[in-house]
Amino acid sequence: MRDRRLAGCVLAFAATLLVPAVVHDTFLLRVFTEAVMWIGLAVTFDVLAGYAGYLNFGHSAFFGIGAYTTAILMVRAGWHFAPAAAAGGAAAGLGALVAGFPTLRLKGAYFAIATWALARAIQQIVLMMDITGGPDGMRLPALLSPRFFYYVMLGVASVTFFAYWFLLERAPFGLKLKAVREDEQGAKALGLNPTKLKIQAFILSAVPTGIIGGVFAYWVTFIDPASTLGDLVSDQALVMVVFGGMGTLIGPVIGAVLIFAFKTLFWAYLSDYEVLYLIILGAVIAGSVVFLPDGVLGMLPRRKEAGNRA
Repeated sequence: MRDRRLAGCVLAFAATLLVPAVVHDTFLLRVFTEAVMWIGLAVTFDVLAGYAGYLNFGHSAFFGIGAYTTAILMVRAGWHFAPAAAAGGAAAGLGALVAGFPTLRLKGAYFAIATWALARAIQQIVLMMDITGGPDGMRLPALLSPRFFYYVMLGVASVTFFAYWFLLERAPFGLKLKAVREDEQGAKALGLNPTKLKIQAFILSAVPTGIIGGVFAYWVTFIDPASTLGDLVSDQALVMVVFGGMGTLIGPVIGAVLIFAFKTLFWAYLSDYEVLYLIILGAVIAGSVVFLPDGVLGMLPRRKEAGNRA
C-alpha cells in the first residue's frame, strides 16, 4: 500500500510539471503556485503534529523568519535569491533549535500556547526593528516570471515531501518519533532520547518552512509582519493537516488541495463574508475531530474493510 501511494505521488508530481505548459493564464498560474505553497506548509506542519504529536501554533514564526531573512539579505546585503532563501531556511532551523529546548519540554496545550507566544514575540520584534521596515514592511526586487516561481515552489515542496517520505516512512527516525508520540516513557525505556528526537523533528519541520517563506517573499515582492508572522499560516496548515489526515504525509497534501480549493472559491464568490470563512474553518476542525479522527485519508481503509465484510 505504501509503495502504491508513493508511486501515485510520483505520477502526481510528474503531472504538476506540465501545469505551466497547459495553464497560460498568469492569474491561474499564481493560484497553482499558492496551492503548491500550502501543500509544502501542510506537510512541514505534519512532521511535528502528526509524527511527534505536538501541535505547533507557532509554525508561522519559521515562515516569517525565512521570509524576512531572505528579504534582508537580498535588499540590504545584495545577495542573490538562491543563497538568501537557503539562509532563510538555516535561520528558521536555528530558531527551532533555540526555541525547541524550552518549549518541547512542555506538552499538549502548554506547548501549543508556548509556540503561539513565540510567533507573537517574533512578530513584535520585527515590528520594532528598522532593518525589517517595521510596520511598513519590506519591498523586494520584482521578477516578473510566474513560471519561475511555480517551478521553484514546486521544487521545494516536492524535495521536502520525498525527503520526509524517506525519513519518516522508510528510515528508523519515523518509527522513533511515533514511539515517542505514543508512549514517551516507554520510548525512554527502549533507550531513545525523546527530547533529542523532538528537537530534530522541530528543525526538520522548520528548515523547509523557512525556505518556502523566502520563496514567498520574493514571489509577492512585499512582506509585512501580518502577512508572514500572523496566525493565518499556522491556522490554515492545522486545518489542512487535521482534515486530510495527520501522520500520513499524503493526508496533508489532500487536505491542502481541498481546503485551498474551497478558500479560492470562497474568496472568489463570497469575499464580503470574511467572518463566515473563519467560522467555516473552525467548523471543519471540529467536524474532522469528531467525525473524521483520521482525516479524509483515513476513510479509505475503513471503506475497503466495510466492503470486504459485506
